[in-house]
Amino acid sequence: MDVLVVEDDDGMAEALQQMLGLHGYGTRRSNTGTAALADLPGTSLVLLDLSLPDLAGHEVCRRIREDSCVPIVVLSGSDHELDRVTALYAGADDFVPKPFNHHELLARIGAVLRRSACCGRPPQGAATGSASAAVRVPRPRRTAPEPAPDGSAAAQESRLRAGPLRLEARTRRVFLDEEEIRVTRKEFDLLAMLLEEPGAVMQREDIMARVWDENWFGSTRTLDVHVGSLRTKLGSTRWIETVRGVGYRLTVPAVLGAGSQR
Repeated sequence: MDVLVVEDDDGMAEALQQMLGLHGYGTRRSNTGTAALADLPGTSLVLLDLSLPDLAGHEVCRRIREDSCVPIVVLSGSDHELDRVTALYAGADDFVPKPFNHHELLARIGAVLRRSACCGRPPQGAATGSASAAVRVPRPRRTAPEPAPDGSAAAQESRLRAGPLRLEARTRRVFLDEEEIRVTRKEFDLLAMLLEEPGAVMQREDIMARVWDENWFGSTRTLDVHVGSLRTKLGSTRWIETVRGVGYRLTVPAVLGAGSQR
C-alpha cells in the first residue's frame, strides 16, 4: 500500500510518514503540487494538503481526478465550509481538518480505501498493524447495474440512458447530447444509480449505503454537494429532482430549450 503524502511542511510530512509507516503503509512524499502530479503513478491513496507553494490544493485535486480514481483525502488547516465543499467538488473523497487525531485519520483512510473498491481495483492490505485490518475488503460493492439477461454489452448500456443523457458503464463516461461530461467517480456512481430507474425516488439512506459505504459515518451533506455538482455539469437543476424528506429522482426535463437540450 503506497500512500503519497503531498505536504510542503517538513515537520508535518515527517510525522505523517512515521505514523503511516508504523501501521504498515509505504509512503512517498511530494512537497509541491507539480511534483505530486508527476509522482502519482503507482499510488494507492493521496493525502493532499491544500496549502502548497506552487498550485492550489483544490487545483491539484481536480487534475488528479481528471485522470485517476485514486482515493484522495484532503488535509487542511482551514475548516471553513467553502473549503470543504470546494474540495469535494474537485473530487476529494474525504476532508480532514488540522489538527487531527491520528486514530481518526487512520480510520478515515481505511474507510476511503474500502469505498475505493468500486473502481474495480480493490486495495491491497497494509503489511502489518491495525491498518491491515482496516482496509481488508471482503468483496467489491456493485455500483453499476448487472448485465442484462442476454449478456450483451449493448443491452446493459441501454439501461443507463434517459433522453439525451447516456452513461457508458464499461468506460465510466457520461454523455449529454453526445457531448462528454466530465464527472468524478462518486458523481458517476450516483448518476448510474439514478439512471437505473428514471422517475423512481431513491432514498437518501440507500444512496449513501450504495455509493459511499454501508458504514459511512460522515455527514450526509456530501450527497447534497455531489447532487449540486451534477446539476451544474448537466446544465440544469431539472435533471435531478429533490423529493423533500425522502431523497432524489432523475427526470428528463419536459421542455428543452431551443438549440440546446440542457
